[in-house]
Amino acid sequence: MPKKREVTPLKPFPILHIYCEGEKTEPVYINGYIASKFPGDRRRNVIKVEPTRKNTPVQLVDVAVKHQRSWDCPSQDIFWVVYDRESAAKYSDELHLQAYQKAKANGINIALSNVCFELWLYLHFQQNTAPFSSYDDLMTHSRFKSHLARRGINSYNKGDKSFINAITIYDVNLACSKATNMNNQTLSSASAGKTLPHQLNPYTDMHLLLRAIDSF
Repeated sequence: MPKKREVTPLKPFPILHIYCEGEKTEPVYINGYIASKFPGDRRRNVIKVEPTRKNTPVQLVDVAVKHQRSWDCPSQDIFWVVYDRESAAKYSDELHLQAYQKAKANGINIALSNVCFELWLYLHFQQNTAPFSSYDDLMTHSRFKSHLARRGINSYNKGDKSFINAITIYDVNLACSKATNMNNQTLSSASAGKTLPHQLNPYTDMHLLLRAIDSF
């Protein structure tokens, strides 16, 4: 009688999980990037913007850590959280430090934008070295709106897919290069002991998240 053939169980593909502070703008941008960069690619099935209603840095890190520690989560899964610095009146340095330390202690990656996600979007059009105190400050005192108008977007609304439809992969690659240059300049002029992402303005980690998606 022939021996039964042993079947090696298939290992699940690792998944890159992304938790976003915003329910609209960030998920629309990230999902749009994945769809345009990898049409039909299996990465679209293993890179997931996870649904969540958590919207503070600590809450996002907490939900990522909880997922990471769940019994059915493969050890090779990767986690990112995406959130903004916002104003100090909204999120204190202590709150950001707590989120940063907990993320690092648990291997959770952070994509922070200081002061807001729109700084990253702005870099798709031009280099920036100016700090902004808030979303309203950026929208009022930058050329963001005029750049959008040249792409046919006359009204910017969070979560609107017009932005992702108006840019190209070339724009994204330029934004990644500009983000690196901007961060380096911000770091070079930072005060002693003030070199954590939430202490740097302007600053963004979004290019690091996109490169992690590219190489996943």
